[in-house]
Amino acid sequence: MTETAPTVPKWHASGDWFDTCKCNVPCPCSFAEPPTYGDCDGVLAWHVREGRYGDVPLDGLNVLMLGSFVGNVWAEHSDAYAGVFFDERADDAQREALQMIFSGQAGSWPAEMISMFGAEMRGMDFAPIDIQVDDDLGGWRAGVPGRVEAGATALTGPTTPEGARVQSTNLPGSETGPGQVATWGRSTADRADAFGFSWSRQGQSSKHITFDWAGPN
Repeated sequence: MTETAPTVPKWHASGDWFDTCKCNVPCPCSFAEPPTYGDCDGVLAWHVREGRYGDVPLDGLNVLMLGSFVGNVWAEHSDAYAGVFFDERADDAQREALQMIFSGQAGSWPAEMISMFGAEMRGMDFAPIDIQVDDDLGGWRAGVPGRVEAGATALTGPTTPEGARVQSTNLPGSETGPGQVATWGRSTADRADAFGFSWSRQGQSSKHITFDWAGPN
C-alpha cells in the first residue's frame, strides 16, 4: 500500500455493520461506557451494499474483524488487538481499495475510529467471508469457514410489538460513526479461532448498525 493521502480518490461506501461480543445486552460500549466485564472481545462484520473507490466498484464485498480491548475505548487508550479478513473475491484493485478504507488511510470515519481506538494488528488475510442480513433486520450472520462464526436474532420482549425492532438513534458511541440507526440483538453464535483469538459463546450482546462513509475528507 504505497498510496498516500493526497492521491486518494473520491470514494463512498455504505451498507451493514454488526458485531457479536462478550458484553451483556445492551452492549455498554455503544453508549460510550466501559464494557460489562471491564474488557471485551468479539466479531465485527461489514457488508458493503454500495461502494466505489474512484473507478473501482466495491458493491457486495465484505470485511470481518476480530478484536479485543480493555477499558472504555472511547475514553482511554488501552490494550487493544485486532485481526482482519478481507473478501477473497476482491480483485487486486478492490483489495487495495478495501485496505485503504479500512486501515484509515483513505480518511472519513475509519480514520477517526483508528486514531481514537488504536490497535495492535495480529494479522490480515484474504478469505471467503459470508455475511447475511435479513431484509426485515430479524437477524444477521457472518462467517469464515473453520475460523469465525457469528450470528444474532433481533432483540424482542413482552412489550415489543410483533415484527418491531428495538432500535437506538444518536448513540454516544456508535461504532460506525454519527447519524446511524442501531438495531439490538442477542447472539446465537459467537466463535473465533484465528489470529491468536479464541472464544466460543452465545446469548450475549449484538447490534446491527448501518454505515455511510465518504472520503477522503
